[in-house]
Amino acid sequence: MHGLVIRNTGSWYTVKVDGTEETVEAKVKGNFRLKGIRSTNPVAIGDKVEFIPQPDGTALISAIDERKNYIIRKATNLSKQSHIIAANIDRAMLVVTLVEPVTATEFVDRFLVTCEAYKVPVTILLAKIDLLSEEAIAEFHRVYEGAGYEVIDISATQGIGVERVKEMLAGKTTLLSGNSGVGKSTLIGAIDPAIE
Repeated sequence: MHGLVIRNTGSWYTVKVDGTEETVEAKVKGNFRLKGIRSTNPVAIGDKVEFIPQPDGTALISAIDERKNYIIRKATNLSKQSHIIAANIDRAMLVVTLVEPVTATEFVDRFLVTCEAYKVPVTILLAKIDLLSEEAIAEFHRVYEGAGYEVIDISATQGIGVERVKEMLAGKTTLLSGNSGVGKSTLIGAIDPAIE
């Protein structure tokens, strides 16, 4: 059977079965390694996988389809290990805040470089603009639009930019990323209040 990995918790993966709304909890079969990738996780969210149903209702992932792309987060220590954040994505959206909390420019730049390296288009969502001065917003746009990136101003609590983001998500597989507290969950709730 085939499916799409939609969640990862520890060593368990939630796989959405192709052609259905059904999901199954799965583990990786045996010692799973991908050619050329030294990663802490052999299977990532967004992977299309082959799995074998088990008598207890779980499954074993036995193969991964070829990926069109993926994004890796590399360890900052000397271990040289990497962690695949997501695979087979159409776009990444990076949520950034200049206040409450401040997103470090090093974090933004590192994320953008990673997306470029793995050929994933990225849009920057400048969040909580209702808390920013026009000058701060203009300066952020000057820097990142000047580097060739699309920047969308949003305030999920005020409804600013939410419809535009919703339109961009339609029919696409998108990685939504950003530091804790930047408003990712608030944005998702503004886009679709039914999502918990």
